[in-house]
Amino acid sequence: MCNLYPMSYYEFFISFNEGDYYTCHDLLEEIWLTDRQNLFIKGLLHLSVALYHYSYGNVKGARAMLLSSHTYLSNYEGVYWGIAVPEVVDYIDVCLTIISQLSAEEDCKDWDELPEFPRLYLNIRGEGEIF
Repeated sequence: MCNLYPMSYYEFFISFNEGDYYTCHDLLEEIWLTDRQNLFIKGLLHLSVALYHYSYGNVKGARAMLLSSHTYLSNYEGVYWGIAVPEVVDYIDVCLTIISQLSAEEDCKDWDELPEFPRLYLNIRGEGEIF
């Protein structure tokens, strides 16, 4: 089988779906450092960082990375690099809505008391696939 994407991208899907966002950052950064023009990968990288920040209570960092990710990924439509981009952008919108309902002091709150984000599971789709 011929891989369409770098192997670390396939590994990213596994780590993301397991909730290992720290590893996702490393895997995507490996791709992005070889192609800094790839703003799609940068958007996914920022999403991973946002989810990692939120997981330990850094709401301010999560908000900033979600906004950045939204900006990058909103420039893509349909299925891109095997990901249904509108689903990811919608997910980011949901996360931003949850964060917007928190008070400015939430970073001081115990991380386990923050409202949970819904889980997003990513799967590689064909470029022309209807979803």
